[in-house]
Amino acid sequence: MRRPLIGLTSYAENVQYNGNDVMAGMLPLSYVKAVHATGGRAVLITPDDPGTDVIESLDGICFAGGGDLDPVHWGAEPHPATDADPVRDLSELMLMRAALAADLPVLGVCRGMQLMAVATGGSLHQHLPDLVGHDRHRASPGTDPLAADSASFGRHDVVVQRGSRAMSLLGAQLTVNSFHHQAIDDPGTFTVSGWCPDDQIVEIVEKRDASFALGVQWHPERTGDLRVFAALAEAAARRSGLGRTGLAA
Repeated sequence: MRRPLIGLTSYAENVQYNGNDVMAGMLPLSYVKAVHATGGRAVLITPDDPGTDVIESLDGICFAGGGDLDPVHWGAEPHPATDADPVRDLSELMLMRAALAADLPVLGVCRGMQLMAVATGGSLHQHLPDLVGHDRHRASPGTDPLAADSASFGRHDVVVQRGSRAMSLLGAQLTVNSFHHQAIDDPGTFTVSGWCPDDQIVEIVEKRDASFALGVQWHPERTGDLRVFAALAEAAARRSGLGRTGLAA
């Protein structure tokens, strides 16, 4: 039996390949491995040719992390610390709206969760230190916030709303990594179901009238806790009539 096909949004970046500068479709392999480890088959969606026709071929989709969303999408002026990618924004906002309209199972990771809010009429805080007075939601590049000997920067608890879908999946509380400086202000048509207890920053959103639409602010693909990816794969398999036999053991 085939695996559910899970789309992964990616970004375009200049890289060195065989001694040449080339534009490449980029995504950390940790996302691909997370999809495969939980029973899906990953396919990358690049932002260079925006369109929604790919939705018709997918069983589920994950909107990956990355750079900032442009505040033009919620009518705000850019903060000096905001570094947006207009091409990726255009592609992914289009895809997000189409996926939600089609009730395709959707997982948003970090930027992907923020995209859920903006695509449905919500807004973001552009630079968290201005709001909460610290930069502990953004770990230093190359660090592992969940390592036993790591600093507290980029690691914190999340409290999950009782009775939410997120709680049935993740429990009442968990400790997560953190690599962001934007955060959800207005969640749009999504419901906030998890937050950081120290400063109330939104960490989980869900759409309760959807078959599966969940966003998390942290990066589960960089950890051993892949429950949200497993839930995406299960919802994708169920939608396509594959059943649990289509999932990895």
